[in-house]
Amino acid sequence: MTKRLSALAVSAAVAGGFLFASVPAHAAAPAGPGAVTAKATVTCNKNQMRQQIAALKDKAARLKQLGETAAARKALSEAAALQKKLDACIKADEDASKPFPG
Repeated sequence: MTKRLSALAVSAAVAGGFLFASVPAHAAAPAGPGAVTAKATVTCNKNQMRQQIAALKDKAARLKQLGETAAARKALSEAAALQKKLDACIKADEDASKPFPG
């Protein structure tokens, strides 16, 4: 009889642990009104990013002309990083507008 009770207790504990671990996080109680949510929309101002890229490229050209090659390389790398972000934003917008991306 005691073996049956201990086996039942162990199986109940295992089942409870399984149910506790399998409950998704979004099923938890909602946070307060001031809490930050995981879903956030990111908007890209494409025109502003293009202007920043052009300004950095102009700055790099001026610096290169003045002989500041290290600073010119840094400005060009910043422009390349912004271009990469812009490309990602454009791609995300295109994928979001399709009903079935792929």
